[in-house]
Amino acid sequence: MQEEKRLKVVTTIAREAINPQTKLPHPVRRIEIAMDEAKVRIDPFKSVDEQVNTTLKAIRVKIPIRFEKVKVAIRVPGDFSGKVYGAIPEFGKPMQEEWQQDGSWVAVVEIPGGMQDNFYQKLNELTHGQVETKLL
Repeated sequence: MQEEKRLKVVTTIAREAINPQTKLPHPVRRIEIAMDEAKVRIDPFKSVDEQVNTTLKAIRVKIPIRFEKVKVAIRVPGDFSGKVYGAIPEFGKPMQEEWQQDGSWVAVVEIPGGMQDNFYQKLNELTHGQVETKLL
């Protein structure tokens, strides 16, 4: 039970946090190592959210890390816009969106910083690489 809770804490931090120096997400393994070095103990009876905050404070000493949301501008060709439009809510929320004359969909999406790689991978998978993205 404790190991399961630890995994939830690690994945939450990996999904939400980034390295402020590079603006890239930390790998799960780096977070686990920092937790070991900081001697973070997971209590199986406390909530994941509560433990994420205490863990984040403890590992900040070991690695530069912070929770951050990023905005990504995307342009999806009309052929794939339906698939992408349906997949966006699993990552974040569209802040602005607009349908173009040619049928393409343009949007600014706010996502957790740690999910950037997964977001780009999913967009490329759905559009076969025909998506345009820009980090704002």
